[in-house]
Amino acid sequence: MAAPRTTPARKLFGRLSLPERNFVADALRTETVGGVLLLVAAITALIWANIPALHDSYESVSHFHLGPEALGLNLSVAHWAADGLLALFFFVAGIELKRELVAGDLRDPRAAALPVVAALCGMAVPALVYALTNATGGGSLAGWAVPTATDIAFALAVLAVIGTSLPSALRAFLLTLAVVDDLFAILIIAVFFTSTIDFAALGGAVVGLAVFWLLLRKGVRGWYVYVPLALVIWALMYNSGVHATIAGVAMGLMLRCTPREGEQHSPGEHIEHLVRPLSAGLAVPLFALFSAGVAVSGGALGDVFTKPETLGVVLGLVVGKAFGIFGGTWLTARFTRASLSDDLAWADVFAVATLAGIGFTVSLLIGELAFDGDAVLTGEVKAAVLTGSLMAAVLATVLLKIRNAKYRRLWEAEERDEDLDGIPDIYEQDDPAYHLRMAAIYEGKAAEHRRIAELKAAERRALAEVPGGAGDEDGRPA
Repeated sequence: MAAPRTTPARKLFGRLSLPERNFVADALRTETVGGVLLLVAAITALIWANIPALHDSYESVSHFHLGPEALGLNLSVAHWAADGLLALFFFVAGIELKRELVAGDLRDPRAAALPVVAALCGMAVPALVYALTNATGGGSLAGWAVPTATDIAFALAVLAVIGTSLPSALRAFLLTLAVVDDLFAILIIAVFFTSTIDFAALGGAVVGLAVFWLLLRKGVRGWYVYVPLALVIWALMYNSGVHATIAGVAMGLMLRCTPREGEQHSPGEHIEHLVRPLSAGLAVPLFALFSAGVAVSGGALGDVFTKPETLGVVLGLVVGKAFGIFGGTWLTARFTRASLSDDLAWADVFAVATLAGIGFTVSLLIGELAFDGDAVLTGEVKAAVLTGSLMAAVLATVLLKIRNAKYRRLWEAEERDEDLDGIPDIYEQDDPAYHLRMAAIYEGKAAEHRRIAELKAAERRALAEVPGGAGDEDGRPA
């Protein structure tokens, strides 16, 4: 009787496909540069806001208003950064999510389960930690969503600064996790932080989105069509009372992210390639510049660990995120009977989960919305976000550095390209042409070594024939 067929166990964090690897590498390269700029902007904001001679100028610039009053858009600079520039950030997040759903890892329900469950657990557990901390300490529950977000740019900047060679599968997991995280964050903002709605403006925004969708389906091209339309949609969404960044993610989700015959890249990928540097290099750093400028002193930092609202944010980011994402990943492996890649250990997953506790950009945004009207508590919560993100970054750095030698070996194996064809050798093991190329390379090297060996042997024979046994004029050995 034939033996029953068995399905091999699915591996978590296995090797990416070559197209996915190239896309992830390109996306992470831009986000890493943007993350470094984000760090610089955050540090600049802290210095600008905490030097007495400069503090007033920081406040003046942040609260300087500009924009057409008649259109309801006479906003402060800080407001423009949060509601305007961050729409670009969420526009890119919408495109990323659409690409993941139709062409990336989220297309396969089994593969999508891991980042989705990990992201959900990584948002639910921090919210629960915050709620428990404030319920027992008598604090406000309004900030429950503050520690739920992950800042991918900041996390990648930390990886760039510490110089760890994290394997591409773990980097891709972090990127996909952050994309799903951003989607749920925008849903939280839309559902929980919209108090009053102007249905006329909201209806206009919906009509604008419908026009945007129809133009895309008709194949209309030209930035001069879409950019003005996008600005109108954004303005209407802002005036509706729904957070304006919703417009960005909605338009991003509408773009086509699968290439058609004759197309090298889909429109979504092309636009993302153009807009991502603007988002990562300008929009997010400017938001950080006008959001991270909080007063920092020994007393203020001490208060972070004594007030339930701020302590809840710190514990949510440092403890809740790490255990939520790690627990979600373990549960996915447990109930899908998947196993970790042979090259990784659960300690690696926990280190990446800890890194996801850096919740800078979206956490600052949600903190502003959650405690709108209470400037003192808003500033304290911002300080808690900075403190928690810094603690998560330091802890992740320690955990990742412990395993960095292992990561470096994995990275070198992923990048090795001995036949110099532009494709890593690890992706060509099943290609006969690759092995023929390698055979020719090694045969050429062998022939060169034989030639060198014969040359050296001939030199030794010639030296041996010199009178005196190849010595010098004193008869000593040469």
